Amino acid sequence: MLSREIAVMNKTGLHARPAAEFVKEAAKFTSAITIESKQKKINAKSILHVLSAGIAAGSTIVISADGDDEVQAIEKLAEVILNFKE
Repeated sequence: MLSREIAVMNKTGLHARPAAEFVKEAAKFTSAITIESKQKKINAKSILHVLSAGIAAGSTIVISADGDDEVQAIEKLAEVILNFKE
């Protein structure tokens, strides 16, 4: 299992469009992927879970992946978070 802590700097946080893009990318990997935010661990492949987490701009989250493609999943999902612009 790999994990990476990331600050969400997008001005709208991980809401609607950024969340949809994140979940779409997460679904491409076979690894189990979770996001830890506000002491809750949620399924990163569920748009409802990601939206309900209420991840705001400036929040720090931990993305974890466990499976055959965990390295690629962490790298890609961190890239999505760090490069999303609105």
